[in-house]
Amino acid sequence: MRLMLSLLLSSLALPGWAAEGTRIQVTGEIIDTWCYYSGVMGGPDAVVGSAHHTCALWCSAGGIPVGLLAEDGTVYTVLKIAQDASSASGDTQLSLAAHTVTADGMLYERDGLKYLVVSEVVSDMDIVNPTHEDYGTVPPFSFPEPK
Repeated sequence: MRLMLSLLLSSLALPGWAAEGTRIQVTGEIIDTWCYYSGVMGGPDAVVGSAHHTCALWCSAGGIPVGLLAEDGTVYTVLKIAQDASSASGDTQLSLAAHTVTADGMLYERDGLKYLVVSEVVSDMDIVNPTHEDYGTVPPFSFPEPK
């Protein structure tokens, strides 16, 4: 019985069971995933750029995972950037909030979601999406309508 259990457990650790990643290079904006997916601050165009920069900092510092919103609209949940293992609140992520970057890393997919382990930020173009011109420094839709 022990031999059968041992064989079963060892077979689960075979390399074939490990997730295979694909090396990609992608350009997009570092976003906070809470506001993007929840819609709490408005539609997808309202949670990017300079108008959402401060909120993205707060969410990241509070432990919300950051994402990379690619130019084609694909969202990658960022698990790690370079050697910074703290995926949501490390100084690396805080310094990149709302920045448009080109990242090189490994793509993993599961249940329709895309995860990115960034090996290197190839280029950092800073904040290139000036949404504060459209939404102001505090978007008006972030306050509930008076009853």
